[in-house]
Amino acid sequence: MTTRHFVLDAGRHAIQVLAFCCVVAVLTQTIWPQEAYSTHLVKSLSIGLVIWLVIEFGRLLVPQRHCYPGSDGGHGWPRGWRGGLLAAVGTSGGLLVGAPLGDWLTGTGQLASLRDRQVGLLITIAAGAVATYYFYARGRAAALEAGKAAAERDASQARLMLLQSQLEPHMLFNTLANLRALIGVDPAAAQAMLDRLNDYLRATLAASRATQHPLAAEFDRLADYLALMAVRMGPRLGYVLQLPDDLRALPVPTLLLQPLVENALRHGLDPRLEGGRIEVSAARQGQRLRLAVRDTGVGFDPARAPDASRFGLTQVRDRVATAYGGRGQVSVQTAPGAGCTVSIELPLEPIP
Repeated sequence: MTTRHFVLDAGRHAIQVLAFCCVVAVLTQTIWPQEAYSTHLVKSLSIGLVIWLVIEFGRLLVPQRHCYPGSDGGHGWPRGWRGGLLAAVGTSGGLLVGAPLGDWLTGTGQLASLRDRQVGLLITIAAGAVATYYFYARGRAAALEAGKAAAERDASQARLMLLQSQLEPHMLFNTLANLRALIGVDPAAAQAMLDRLNDYLRATLAASRATQHPLAAEFDRLADYLALMAVRMGPRLGYVLQLPDDLRALPVPTLLLQPLVENALRHGLDPRLEGGRIEVSAARQGQRLRLAVRDTGVGFDPARAPDASRFGLTQVRDRVATAYGGRGQVSVQTAPGAGCTVSIELPLEPIP
């Protein structure tokens, strides 16, 4: 637990205790109306704040492994008998220290009759129990929320890995299909392409098992893939990769841009006799990262996109949604004969 988070957490608890003490003071004045409300409030605050101080800081003495996780993963409410013991110590502190302190601050003595003292003791114990249960319930709720968030993160990571496992064979099958077609017409080029493919797979096998990597690694893999495709297409393929130095270390999901580049080649440039050009760029726009894949190919009607093109776009949209939720966006600008631009906007902060 960071110092800042603890201070904020303790401050919220203190405000809640103050409000609870005001309510208790109303109750005690109803029972003993001969004293002013301010007197009851000072006594209630003295007892309540002593109980709060003992519990708030006492829980830090309990080893973290015996506590429910807090909202930040740090110290929460102690588990089992430790929480009950802390509550008992806090309530005892309120009786032994807070009550005499309140009497001293208000200039009044102890309650005169035995019955009044018994009622006062009962109110103190009941108030301490209610406040303790409230913070215990909040601690359990925070622990459950933290567990839910962890489960959602694990599910998101598993979904990213599943989507990535679908993308990798898609890329490989496309490349093998191109290689098969090239063998019959240009064996030398097919041999060079096979060598490139071998180098590409060797270099990316380990990295492809991660759910995210630096943006520079994503562009490096695109450079390898485009070099591989350039063996097949020759002068029909031109490409430019633009990555500013200050964006190189930003984390992004692996294989995020490659299906878009594959679509640009297969459905944009291949159908054109003269081929075309692909541009992949990254830019900072305020607190957003904008990635773009542009091609000068044949374009298409978005309402009648080829199935394979839909596969690539769908996978990219799913991965952005899984990794960034509603904070990421994928958009397409295209028209028949006008090329295609696919843009991805992501928050600059790391993936949760």
